[in-house]
Amino acid sequence: MKIHDELGEYVIIHNSIKDMKNLGLLVDGPNMLRKEFCSDLDVVKNLLVDRGNLKIGKVLLNQYASDKLIEAVVNQGFSPMIVAGDVDVQLAVEAFELIHNPNIDVVALMTRNADFLPLINIAKENGKETIVIGAEPGFSVALQNSADDSIILESEGV
Repeated sequence: MKIHDELGEYVIIHNSIKDMKNLGLLVDGPNMLRKEFCSDLDVVKNLLVDRGNLKIGKVLLNQYASDKLIEAVVNQGFSPMIVAGDVDVQLAVEAFELIHNPNIDVVALMTRNADFLPLINIAKENGKETIVIGAEPGFSVALQNSADDSIILESEGV
């Protein structure tokens, strides 16, 4: 559609991103943010661009995370969560909140851990699309096969 006014002619561009699904991403920091994996969070965001609007991005870290790592997470636009106990337990709690958040359509987990298989299944039972992002070695085949979509990151040595 074109609009005319005293300054000239304008073309209205409809941003299709408004029609995209809202995505929540949880990153298992101790499991995935390792030197041996290509786990650049900017790369991960770019991989998810066509799958939805990233509305929630949290990186769960243990109490041993360095200030440099925390700063890098913040600089890449994610919210760091420092967990004093078991990161897996807190990630499960956060994922459960995403599953029951009516503003989130897609639940994405960046982990290799098969322990999160029940969360993927619960998300799907509640009408959410699911994505798992992981790396080899150790990326659970069951987790990959249960999610609607899976992304395998290359290791640094490849």
